[in-house]
Amino acid sequence: MSVNRLSGLLTRRFDKLLIANRGEIACRIIRTARALGIRTVAVYSDADASAQHVLQADEAIRLGPAPARDSYLRADLIIAAAKATGAGAIHPGYGFLSENEGFAAECLANDIVFVGPPIEAIRAMGSKSEAKKLMEGSGVPLVPGYHGDAQDIETLTAAASTIGYPVLIKASAGGGGKGMRIVSDAAGLVEAVAGAKREAKASFGDDHVLIEKYLTRPRHIEVQVFGDSQGNVVSLFERECTLQRRHQKVIEEAPSAKLTRDQRDSIQAAARAAARSIGYVGAGTVEFIAEGDAFYFIEMNTRLQVEHPVTEAITGQDLVEWQLKVAFGEALPLAQELITATGHAFEVRIYAEDPDRGFLPSIGRIHHWRQPDTTAGVRVDTGFVEGDTITPNYDPMLAKLVVWGPDRLAALDRMADALTRFEIGGVTTNIAFLSRLIAHPLVRRGDMDTGLIERDLTTLVSGSADLTPPDLAAAVAACLVREDASRNKGLSPWDRAGAWMLAGQRRRAFSFRTGSATVGASLVYAGQSKGLMIEINGIAQPFRYFASEAGLDVFLDGRKSRVSAVWDKRELGLTTANGTFKLHWIDPYVIEGTDSLGADRFTAPMPGAVTRILIEPGSPVSKGDAVLVIEAMKMEHTLRAPVTGKLVSLACSVGSFVDEGIVLGVFEAIVDAS
Repeated sequence: MSVNRLSGLLTRRFDKLLIANRGEIACRIIRTARALGIRTVAVYSDADASAQHVLQADEAIRLGPAPARDSYLRADLIIAAAKATGAGAIHPGYGFLSENEGFAAECLANDIVFVGPPIEAIRAMGSKSEAKKLMEGSGVPLVPGYHGDAQDIETLTAAASTIGYPVLIKASAGGGGKGMRIVSDAAGLVEAVAGAKREAKASFGDDHVLIEKYLTRPRHIEVQVFGDSQGNVVSLFERECTLQRRHQKVIEEAPSAKLTRDQRDSIQAAARAAARSIGYVGAGTVEFIAEGDAFYFIEMNTRLQVEHPVTEAITGQDLVEWQLKVAFGEALPLAQELITATGHAFEVRIYAEDPDRGFLPSIGRIHHWRQPDTTAGVRVDTGFVEGDTITPNYDPMLAKLVVWGPDRLAALDRMADALTRFEIGGVTTNIAFLSRLIAHPLVRRGDMDTGLIERDLTTLVSGSADLTPPDLAAAVAACLVREDASRNKGLSPWDRAGAWMLAGQRRRAFSFRTGSATVGASLVYAGQSKGLMIEINGIAQPFRYFASEAGLDVFLDGRKSRVSAVWDKRELGLTTANGTFKLHWIDPYVIEGTDSLGADRFTAPMPGAVTRILIEPGSPVSKGDAVLVIEAMKMEHTLRAPVTGKLVSLACSVGSFVDEGIVLGVFEAIVDAS
C-alpha cells in the first residue's frame, strides 16, 4: 500500500468502489470497474431509485430526497454509505462533489481513497482567480483580466473599465457556463454581476466572480493531462470545444481542426507545465482560449471531463482505467512518447430540451428509445432506457453520442448518420438541432468560433429545408405505423378504421402543420392491380412502407429511403435524407385544442422554484420587463411581461415550486385609444 498524506493523497489497492454520481457517468465508471474486477456501489436519491446506474451496480444505497442538496451533495451521507458498504474508494465522476476539496479531505480523514487529485491541487485550481495567479507565475499565458479578492461593485466596475469592454464575468468557483455573463458596456455591468453572483452562489455555494477581456472570435481548446504519484505528467492531445451555447459545450472533437503541429506541441507543453506546477495526480483538463496564433489559459478542471470519450476514441486508452490505476498508486500506463493519436472523433450531448422554446428543459416519461448500433466507430454513453422518467431535479443530459472516423470529414459523416438513427420519444430533445449544426458549412470546414451557434441560432433551430414529396410520404407512413401499433392491425388498408370508402377507389387525406403552413397528401388504394398509391400535389406514385427494429423504410415510386419518426402526442419529429422536421398531424377525428390563456398572462415554462419576484402586483410594466425568476435544472430562467400595462396578480411567491403550464401572472394591457 502506498500512502502519501503530506500531499493530501491516499493511494492503495481496493476491490470495492463507490460512485458518488448518477446517470451516464456512473454507468460509464461501472463498465470499467467491472472490467478490472472491482465491485461497485451506486448511490441514489428518491428520484433515481430505479435508475440505470442503480440497476447496473453490484450494490446500491439510498442517500435521501430528490433535491441534490439533500442527496448527491451531502458529503456526510456519501462517506457513511462508503463505510457501510465497505467501499475502499470513491469515484466522484464530474459535477456534484468532484472538485470539492472538503469532500476529498473527508475521504482522506476516513481512510477512503478519493479517485481524484491531491487536496492541494483541487484547492489551487478550485478558485479561478488563484489559479490564474499561479499560472502567471509559471509562465502560462493569461487573458487580460481582474482576479482579485475585492468583490464590491465599485472595484469590479473600475476593473472592467481598465480591461475594456466587452468583458466576461465568470464564477470563480465553478464552470459549465453557470455564473457567466457577457457585458458589452458599463450600463449592463451591475445587473450582470448580480445575476452571475446569484447563479454562482446557487450552483457552487460561492458568489466570488472574476472579470476577463471578452475575445470576439475565439476558439476553445483544452488539453487532457494525467499525473501519477511518482511525479510523471503526460498529455493526451487536445480537444476542441468551440461549439458552445451560453458558454456550455454542445459538440466536442479531437484533435482540433485548426492547430498546426507546432501549436499542438506548444499548447500541450503549457498544459503539462500547469499540471506540474501543482504536483498534479490523476485526470485533469487544462483549458485555453485561442484567437489567431495565440492561446491563453482559462482554467484547470481537476476531474474527468464530460467529453473525455473523444480522447479515448483517438488514443485507444480508457481514461477511467488510468484513473483507477493511478488511485492504486501505480505509475501511468504510458510514457509521453508512447501516446499516439489516430483518426478523428466527435461527441454530441443529447439533452431533454426544446430548442424551439429557447432550449427550455423537457421533462416526462421516455416512451420510445432507439439508438444507433454501437459498432463501426459509434459509442453511446447514457444512463437512460425506454420507460425512464426525466425529472426537473438534475441536468437534462440524456446521452453522449461519440463517433470515430479515419479523418475529420469521415467522422462528421458518421455522426450525421448516427444522429438520424437516434430516436427518443416522450420528451423533446435537441437531436434535430445537433443534426443541423453538424451539417453547418463552417462546422464542416472547421472554421468555427465560440459565437457561431448564437449568430446562426435561428437557422439552426428552425432549419431551412422544405418538405419534399418523399418527406410527406414518410410522414404519412409514420401516421400509419402509429395506427398499426395502437390497433395491433396488419398493413392492409382494409384493416384500418380510417376514412376508407367501402366501394370504388378508397382515399384518405392526411394534413400536417409545419410552422404557419399546412401541407397534405392523399393515400389511395385502387385495387390489387395498382395497389397502394400516394397523391402529392396532384401526382400519384406507388407507395409502400415497412417498420422494423432498425427503423422505418419508405418506398416511393420504387425507391427506398430509411427515415426516423418520433411521436409526442400528435407532434411528429421526422428525420429524412432531406433534413429534420417538426410536424403537427391534423387528425380529422380529434378536435384541435385552443389557447385559452391569451396574451395577458404568462405560465411556468417548466417545473421549478421561484427564486426572485422583481415586480409586485399593482405595479406598471412595460412589455419585456423582467417580472420573476425561476430556477430549474441548475439554471435561472427569467419570465417577462407579455404586454405594456399593469401586473394585476401573481399566483406564486419566492420559494414556491411551480409545475409547468401553471398560470403565474395576469396582466392588464394599456389600450391604445388612438
